[in-house]
Amino acid sequence: MNELDTLVESARQSFAQALTPADLENAKALFLGKAGRITELMKGMAALSVEDKKTRGAAINIAKQAIEAALNDHRQALADAELQAQLKAEALDVTLPGRSANLGGLHPVSLTLERVEQIFGSMGFEVAQGPEIETDWFNFTALNTPEDHPARSMHDTFYVEGGHLLRTHTSPMQIRHAVQHVKRYKNQLDAGQGMPEIRVIAPGRTYRVDSDATHSPMFHQCEGLWIGENVSFKDLKVVVTDFCRTFFESDDLVLRFRPSFFPFTEPSAEIDIQFQSGPLAGRWLEVGGSGQVHPNVVRNMGLDPERFIGFAFGMGMDRFTMLRYGVNDLRLFFDGDVRFLSQFQ
Repeated sequence: MNELDTLVESARQSFAQALTPADLENAKALFLGKAGRITELMKGMAALSVEDKKTRGAAINIAKQAIEAALNDHRQALADAELQAQLKAEALDVTLPGRSANLGGLHPVSLTLERVEQIFGSMGFEVAQGPEIETDWFNFTALNTPEDHPARSMHDTFYVEGGHLLRTHTSPMQIRHAVQHVKRYKNQLDAGQGMPEIRVIAPGRTYRVDSDATHSPMFHQCEGLWIGENVSFKDLKVVVTDFCRTFFESDDLVLRFRPSFFPFTEPSAEIDIQFQSGPLAGRWLEVGGSGQVHPNVVRNMGLDPERFIGFAFGMGMDRFTMLRYGVNDLRLFFDGDVRFLSQFQ
């Protein structure tokens, strides 16, 4: 065995003794580094003749390639061993049952809103959406509630900069929708012709300074409006009664319209319901307000109150959700407790 064969074998033995990648790199430096054995042999060729350099250089290159091959083989062996150790440490038992992903779902109030929209949609009502930050005009004045009206004190209100406020009801959307509707058919109205009836509901979030077991600073309402040339209080009773009986899936549900006051309707009535069976049987429960749209409000829509008449109503969607699912504390809906909310999925 000549000198170069001995060198290659020595390198193989040194690499084989390396137990970690760091040890292997140290062994590599002894043979292939800047001060390694191969480098020293190459430097020693300076004193050789041209013919001897060719022969000697070729032999050294063969030895170098053999050493590099041994290095790469052991480097791969260390990597394979590390991978096997990692796989063993992180072994998975594929025969075990999988972990099911937790599926989300709609909030119970959202389920109620969807149901309400479907029911009123079957009656021909459109759904209107609008800003939650409102102007004083749409939230109060256009609804026959001027700045000095005592009814404003009932709407403890969150005001924001610029004279705006968080809407206290979704009634502003009735005005906004009606104004846009009138603009759309202005030419027909100016010509003395009719226009399609305004039939719309406005579901959404509203805000008032109020918080207890049955009230929240943020709550949900659904208000409705039907304006036409021959819309009566009788139509209001039919629509609301049909809606409530469909929503609660109870044909024997009893409704009463109790005289009340709202600045934007005249006459006005509270809507009470009475279940004939179940834990709430026999009790009258207030669920909303309603009435014939006040002439001033009709006028603010851009319509002639001598020609156009209609009704409006408003109902608390949180209250409807509580009644439908038998929940007695409104705050449970907004505590974010997954254990509670998962019951409705």
